[in-house]
Amino acid sequence: MRGKWAQGIVPRGFCWIIKDHLAVCERPGGCGVSHRKVRRQEEIIWIRENDFDVVVSLLSSEHNLHNYDDLVVRWAHEPFGGAEEGIGRLLQVINRLATLTANGGRILVHREELNETVCGLMAAYLLATKLMTTGPHAIGVIEQIMERPLGTPGRRIVDLIVQHLDENQDAE
Repeated sequence: MRGKWAQGIVPRGFCWIIKDHLAVCERPGGCGVSHRKVRRQEEIIWIRENDFDVVVSLLSSEHNLHNYDDLVVRWAHEPFGGAEEGIGRLLQVINRLATLTANGGRILVHREELNETVCGLMAAYLLATKLMTTGPHAIGVIEQIMERPLGTPGRRIVDLIVQHLDENQDAE
């Protein structure tokens, strides 16, 4: 590949949550019937060429993770389906993201689609890492960044972390 194709294409829905540290997008190559192998390859090339340290897949399956290996992009698999998985699993995922972004790590998080689960997780991450102080503030920031309202599934994820933080504050 030469010219502009060597730089790849920006993954669909790409958006920085924390500039130069934490970003989100749809699954490289798209989802469902619109998924294309060539597009996936071009998007992974863009990820590699833009110096991301790790791609974190929140998908329940390991579909297409080998494509990151083929294009020499480091990946992590952290399946996360939403609030119904409970506070324990939410904290595991948040802690993994915090570890990966520590020391200036630059990560890209994706799920099949850029949906309520991803947006709710990002708001919960902002709260858990104390970048935001209240649930409504974290939700408002994510809504502005993503340019869409956060619905009930996303807010349930934020509620989990708010309850956890309140319980731990009461215990102190």
